[in-house]
Amino acid sequence: MASGYRPRIADAELRACLGSAGAVVIEGPKACGKTRLAQQLAASTVLLDVDTAARQALAVDPALVLAGPRPRLLDEWQVEPALWNQVRRAVDAAEAPGQFLLTGSAVPADDADRHTGAGRFSFLRLRPMSLVESGAGQGGVSLAALLEGEPVSCTDPGLAVADLAELVCRGGWPAQLERPLAAACRAARDYLEQVRQVDVQRVDGRRRDPQRLGALLRSLGRNVATEVKLSTLAADAGGVDGPLDPRTVADHLQALERLMVLENQPAWRPHLRSKAALRQAPRRHFCDPSLAVAALGGSPDRLLNDLEWLGFLFESLVIRDLRVLAQALEGEVFHYRDDYGVEVDAIVQLRDGRWGAIEIKLGPGQVEAAAAGLLRFRQQIDCRRTGEPAFLAVVCGSGYGYRRADGIAVVPVGALGP
Repeated sequence: MASGYRPRIADAELRACLGSAGAVVIEGPKACGKTRLAQQLAASTVLLDVDTAARQALAVDPALVLAGPRPRLLDEWQVEPALWNQVRRAVDAAEAPGQFLLTGSAVPADDADRHTGAGRFSFLRLRPMSLVESGAGQGGVSLAALLEGEPVSCTDPGLAVADLAELVCRGGWPAQLERPLAAACRAARDYLEQVRQVDVQRVDGRRRDPQRLGALLRSLGRNVATEVKLSTLAADAGGVDGPLDPRTVADHLQALERLMVLENQPAWRPHLRSKAALRQAPRRHFCDPSLAVAALGGSPDRLLNDLEWLGFLFESLVIRDLRVLAQALEGEVFHYRDDYGVEVDAIVQLRDGRWGAIEIKLGPGQVEAAAAGLLRFRQQIDCRRTGEPAFLAVVCGSGYGYRRADGIAVVPVGALGP
């Protein structure tokens, strides 16, 4: 493993993917560590975004670029989408797994000439680091163990509210973990500026107004971790000039999602015992809460003076971490809301059907109300058809980890681990 490389939960996922597929596509937002992750297992590398000679060779003889020790890393492959079919053919010819690694920070536009890659490609999503990966968390409570119903017990990880505000602002970007906080905050602002001015213009070749996009990013920052409607975003981003055209907002959101700057949290659809109607709107999140802060020029001090906003940002941080942890277990993270007013911040559901429900609260003083809400939610679910929850838990900002008399686990965020 390369010197200075900080191990990722996705390391084991990548090894498993390489053992089963001819090519592995690692997708994720820029600067989340895709190239470094892939280089741990790659035998050779081509950096397509900066290697002009390699891109020119593709037009003449693609075999020149694909030739080399394998697994061969093709970094930022989406700058040359035609490479996809060439890799597919090379995989077919090799008749063995572990031939290529492809990394990309944008989803290419649909192309009728591009083969689906079914049976040849495996896909791995990489996100900014969770607290346990970055070293800010101790990982004393395993998500896998929670899903197995194992006991919960850990000491207080020692993260105060001020620490959490700083972690939200710093984010999980590998390159920023050791830098001064002010530099990390500036890097997040620069990141969004690059997205606004350059990346959204390149993602599909369509021209978009950077000013309108900036207004939309600010609105998304204000409404992070909520089910804010398209019409609300349009009105908020339009300001005194009147609402933006909802079609424009939808187009901008789609571009940001293709860049993986935004990642919606879908609604869960279980079987219910009552006649309550399920809400289907997704909760909106940036890929990392630091970008929500950067969109509004925030700082740790500002967050500490606006604890309501910090609460939403904290929720977004926990969702980021749960996504990292759940993916390693072949799981996904949803949210729940019905028209009876019952809601749950996170539902972790594995491919085998096991699931757990989590309420996210910044302050330990909110645990009692959150636990009551989880018990009410539990009564809504038809467990004969959906299955019994593997766990119910409250993830909070600080305190000890333990299981209450009613069976609900209380877990400080700094203790969450794989």
